[in-house]
Amino acid sequence: MSDRFDSQLGIHRAALGALTYRQELLASNIANADTPDFKARDIDFKGALATAVAGRADGSHVGLATTSPRHIVAGAKDSPFALAVGYRTEFQPNADGNTVNMDIERSAFAENALRLEAVLTFIRGDIKDMQLALSQ
Repeated sequence: MSDRFDSQLGIHRAALGALTYRQELLASNIANADTPDFKARDIDFKGALATAVAGRADGSHVGLATTSPRHIVAGAKDSPFALAVGYRTEFQPNADGNTVNMDIERSAFAENALRLEAVLTFIRGDIKDMQLALSQ
């Protein structure tokens, strides 16, 4: 029975994970807007979702081979979506080397929040449909 639930909610669960991870990255960018030499990061959502749908978002993703624990950025092992993170290209970095553009970050944060709400609405609808099917 749980296989049916997993197949029904699989894409939504993967999208929710990727969007949540992206929200954390955007919040980090906003928090470090005044940090010298901080480079704004973002996730390749399409690539992260494709990886998650392929079945690697459950923690069984293929990791990178390392010879030293310092080879992987802190937090990269915490999430399977960390492999899709890249640096955002900035048209004009600040004089201190910071590439966070607050206008871009705020709009990306708001857009991502709307996408999160949409995915949660889809999940609620799927669960409601499953409850209705089980009750009849």
